Amino acid sequence: MTVPAALSQDEAFARIRLLRSPNIGPVSYAQLLRRFGDARAALDALPDLAGRAGKGYRAASRENVEREVTAVRAAGARYLFHDMPGYPDLLRQTESAPPILIVRGDPALASGPSIAVVGARNASAAAVKLARDFSRGLSERGFTVVSGLARGIDGAAHEGAFPRTVGVIASGIDIAYPPQHANLQERIATEGLLIAEQAPGTEPRGSHFPSRNRIIAGMALGTLVVEAAPKSGSLITARLAGEYGREVMAIPGSPLDARSHGCNQLIREGAVLVQSVEDVVELLTTFDGTLRSVVREVQPLFFAAEDALADDPADIATLLTSAPVGVDEIVRQSGASTGAVQMALLELEIAGRLARHAGGRVSLTA
Repeated sequence: MTVPAALSQDEAFARIRLLRSPNIGPVSYAQLLRRFGDARAALDALPDLAGRAGKGYRAASRENVEREVTAVRAAGARYLFHDMPGYPDLLRQTESAPPILIVRGDPALASGPSIAVVGARNASAAAVKLARDFSRGLSERGFTVVSGLARGIDGAAHEGAFPRTVGVIASGIDIAYPPQHANLQERIATEGLLIAEQAPGTEPRGSHFPSRNRIIAGMALGTLVVEAAPKSGSLITARLAGEYGREVMAIPGSPLDARSHGCNQLIREGAVLVQSVEDVVELLTTFDGTLRSVVREVQPLFFAAEDALADDPADIATLLTSAPVGVDEIVRQSGASTGAVQMALLELEIAGRLARHAGGRVSLTA
């Protein structure tokens, strides 16, 4: 797969504006680019598409995007588009790849083999030491360590891996979260690589953290969970890694410590039990030291060889409810082409009447 070496300034601006427009997510963004060829044409088409679904529409204003671009530059950051050199290749291969990243630091760190190291915020002292030691050992063996800059395991993973570390945050590139990691975040931005999906000035919200977790899992060959409770963001990251066909690894812990229950549960569900850096390296490399192919084939979001969107949308209104259902099931029951169904879904989404869910499922909004 080849990617263009550069974008025109107008097209780059239009892409940012398209992504910041109401009801545009990674799937609709990718479909619009495939359907209309570029972001400028897609922006022009948005009012008509929403109107066909019975809603008015106004795209993100040029003034708001101009302010965002100025803020990105003021933060010493830059945009990284999905089809530009430097965009993490493994992340690009996932079904929900972010169309645009905002980065500070050295994007080359994301080009080599990466391992995600995640875990509990309220981690035990022993687990924090393990995370730091594992990350140091992995970085010494040429792996980049990716984590989320949270307290506990994440922070220890970054500290152990310097300078081979990537921090993915749930806020804007100019917001330090948690505040006590402000110095660590700045060090990652200057010595490693800092990545944000949200626009500058965006404070972290609960919905941003699962989005951040998909980036962490998508960038890495595998995810190592050091310590985690059964219901935690770390387990979300691990399960996303499994969905992407990446290795999922966990360090076992005492059944008497609730912070170990998540790791032990992952192992019961099929994650690889690891007890040393050598276990991780052995899992990801062959006997001669080359990387194993652990990434399953998926249909990449931006380069999928699927049917083009049809000019005439399918009539699928009666097939949709508030209960999520797979798009393939809608195609099957409607008898329409994939392109016609996708066009109908796109119109509904732009009009704010459709929600997309994990696993290629959709539903009507409340």
